[in-house]
Amino acid sequence: MEFSIAPLKALSSLRSDCLVVFLQQSAEGSGLADAEAVDAAVAEARQDGDFTGAVGNTLLLGRVPGLAARRTLLVGLGAAPTDARAWRKAAAAACTALKGRAAAQVHLACADGQQPVIEAAVRAFGDFAYVYSATRKPDPDPACRVESVQILAPSRQAAAARARLDRAVAVQAGVDLCRNLANLPGNHCTPAHLGKVAQDLGKRHKLKVEVLGRAEIERERMGALLAVAQGSQQPPRFIVLRYEGAAKKQAPHVLVGKGVTFDSGGISLKPGAEMDEMKFDMCGAASVLGAFEALARLRPAINVVGLIPATENLPGGTAVKPGDVVTSRSGQTIEILNTDAEGRLILCDALNYAERFKPASVVDIATLTGACVIALGHVNSGLFSPDDALAEALLESGRQTQDPCWRMPLGEDYAEGLRSRFADVANIAGRAGGSVTAACFLQRFTKAYRWAHLDIAGTAWKSGAEKGATGRPVPLLVHYLLAQEQGASPR
Repeated sequence: MEFSIAPLKALSSLRSDCLVVFLQQSAEGSGLADAEAVDAAVAEARQDGDFTGAVGNTLLLGRVPGLAARRTLLVGLGAAPTDARAWRKAAAAACTALKGRAAAQVHLACADGQQPVIEAAVRAFGDFAYVYSATRKPDPDPACRVESVQILAPSRQAAAARARLDRAVAVQAGVDLCRNLANLPGNHCTPAHLGKVAQDLGKRHKLKVEVLGRAEIERERMGALLAVAQGSQQPPRFIVLRYEGAAKKQAPHVLVGKGVTFDSGGISLKPGAEMDEMKFDMCGAASVLGAFEALARLRPAINVVGLIPATENLPGGTAVKPGDVVTSRSGQTIEILNTDAEGRLILCDALNYAERFKPASVVDIATLTGACVIALGHVNSGLFSPDDALAEALLESGRQTQDPCWRMPLGEDYAEGLRSRFADVANIAGRAGGSVTAACFLQRFTKAYRWAHLDIAGTAWKSGAEKGATGRPVPLLVHYLLAQEQGASPR
């Protein structure tokens, strides 16, 4: 789908398969210039009770007298049209109204050329158009038949609108990459495949990419990652991406993504029901690659490093066993009480590796615990950090992008449960507060820098009839990184 900015001129002569007009609930008309025909249609629809202007309320009209557009779609913004959530809901409602309609070319209009329509439209129409096709034939009757979306903007706002559109399109490209990777089945998306995707990304955008194999991982003494990998015939990978947009002396921000391409639980085998969804256990890794796709398109003046430990977690004669003790890259020994708590094991080696970059901040992203789903459901990602300023920056990025997270506690009292009689630390505590104790485990390996952890187990994918990856938290991550550009020294 193509997105562009078009000049906001006379609506009466605008030729379009569908003119979408966003309207405030309290406004009598559209607020647009030369829109008498639209205003008349709105007034009639309100009088007949067919359109209220409430958030997400829609009315699809045929040919409106005085308009050249084949169809006109009225979409309500509610009483608070500056609210990003209202815009997202309204744009999604517009897509629903166009489902199955033969409307290849769509134009969007709103009073004063309001800029929030750009992010909302790109996100909603991008999701509307998304179709997974890597391992299946395309649908002969697709729900989305929209080919291009043109957002109408006054000439005085055109430059700003185009810049905002470029950013939104780049983020959506990152979201799509994340979803495409995460939706692949485990026999296609192996650790080696993630490494190849990273290398292809590097070639396409001139990024520095290293993919470490088993021998290099052994030389790095990543005993925790190797322990998880030893039950699988698929060799592990450790992927390092570098985006360099600022001076070399500028400390980078580091993203660490959990890349378990299939998680059976290992010897601590998961229940069979819905185990197929454990292909999504690499959504953290996919979100890092998606964020780099967006960064490479936008070229901000910052430095960013991406680290992805990638492996399968399978049972077998060589698999790690409950009670085994392994030595992590940091030198700390770990008693593995549950082999299904493997994400924290591969992340702890990556977090220790991150020290070499002397980072400005480190954010790890992982589908880490079912406990986080119980605590927060599928709305908010779990956010853990001992750093108030870093936590607030991530929370604000979540609010701005409608990709929300919720700050959870940390502390020594929670970490008490990780004590072990046979190692420096155990990989699990009791059942209570499982997402918190998992974060406390990771915190042991992050003393050298500012750190935050995002548990995306409840937000990275959907189950049921809409089963599939969501692309979260790519929008949050990109917004956070772009916000760090201020004060950075350009190259």
